[in-house]
Amino acid sequence: MERTLRQAQGNWVDGDRFWGRADDIRILTRKIDEGAHISLVAQRRMGKTSLMKELQRRLSDRYICLFIDLQKDSEPADAVVQLSLSIKPYEPLWKRVKSLFANVWGVVSGGIEEVSYGDIALKLRAGLNSGNWMEKGDALFSILAKSDRPVLLMIDEVPLMVNRMLKGDDFVITKERIAEVDRFMSWLRKNSIEHQGKIRIMLSGSIGFEPVLRQARLSSTINNYQPYDLSPWDAETATGCLRALAQQYGIEFLNQAEEAMVRKLGYCIPHHVQLFFAHVLDRCDRQNEMQFSADEVDDLYEHEMLGIRGHAELTHYQERLELFFSKDRLPLVLAILTETAIAGQLTIPVIRELQREYARKEPGSDEEIKEILRVLEHDGYLRKIGEGYRYESNLLKDWWKKAHAEFYVPVNKREK
Repeated sequence: MERTLRQAQGNWVDGDRFWGRADDIRILTRKIDEGAHISLVAQRRMGKTSLMKELQRRLSDRYICLFIDLQKDSEPADAVVQLSLSIKPYEPLWKRVKSLFANVWGVVSGGIEEVSYGDIALKLRAGLNSGNWMEKGDALFSILAKSDRPVLLMIDEVPLMVNRMLKGDDFVITKERIAEVDRFMSWLRKNSIEHQGKIRIMLSGSIGFEPVLRQARLSSTINNYQPYDLSPWDAETATGCLRALAQQYGIEFLNQAEEAMVRKLGYCIPHHVQLFFAHVLDRCDRQNEMQFSADEVDDLYEHEMLGIRGHAELTHYQERLELFFSKDRLPLVLAILTETAIAGQLTIPVIRELQREYARKEPGSDEEIKEILRVLEHDGYLRKIGEGYRYESNLLKDWWKKAHAEFYVPVNKREK
């Protein structure tokens, strides 16, 4: 009997909605069992959070698995609060955490177990400041290290929080901000070394960690984490996913439509595969015809994947750039991506021309353009091929072209 698969709903999946990644699960489990600290490196929508959640589900019988998400946080004290709350389901450890924060609980009326997570978080945060977060954080790590099982601590969106700490609202990297990031990252590093064998730490995020730290010359603070690259699905995994989804929802693919969908994407980011199927299902439901042919793939891709709904799904690629690059540098970055989408390839002479055009007061340095290209490569926008750059993803290239090409003239078509 063919396997079925329900559509992914929300930001992550696990259990019977998790697809593929058998090799990644096996390799990461081995590394975790060996006591490694891991930095999960992948592009957006590659399924990093789902992979971490699935590891948490599979390893929870042997490890105390804690998952925290720092996407909305901006200070080390916020991370300490998140770590504290993640321990709450483990009663013996939670008792020690409550003792650690006894001064905070003293102002809570009634029993602490009757208070909501949100209220506990507020109380904890009120009791932490720049002077004591490290001490309390060290104590939390000590509590975890003395548990009866080894601990797997998975921390998602660390780069987002560190980037926010480093640049603030004004996108200015100062000595004070670098020092604070250094304190936080060095604190994590110290505890990872001090409790090696007892606690494993896995870091992940939707913007590149190494490029963020390199700006502050703090790359060495993660050199004790083994980088693990999470690749896109291969064609077999992607077509298998589409067939399982079709089996679940009663759709018949005609003329190997699922294979045509995979060829159209070219680069099978899991979320994009799921998104393509969602459009197929919607079309079949609207037409009350549960068959989908390879002849329909191009039309669906053009009008649905690249349409209004697809635009809403893909705008986060541009929004993430706005988190990393300053307002002064962002126009050049956007021009580079638009030029590449229209021309198909970005060459060094064209890069130089764009750099001159978007120079602020004086021509930008080679280091500036190298840094931009490193970030775009690291975060999966572009890939270096020979002497030029191309998009990794057909979908991202086609969407970017449709969204930005109307008022843009490629360099080779401009009047000299």
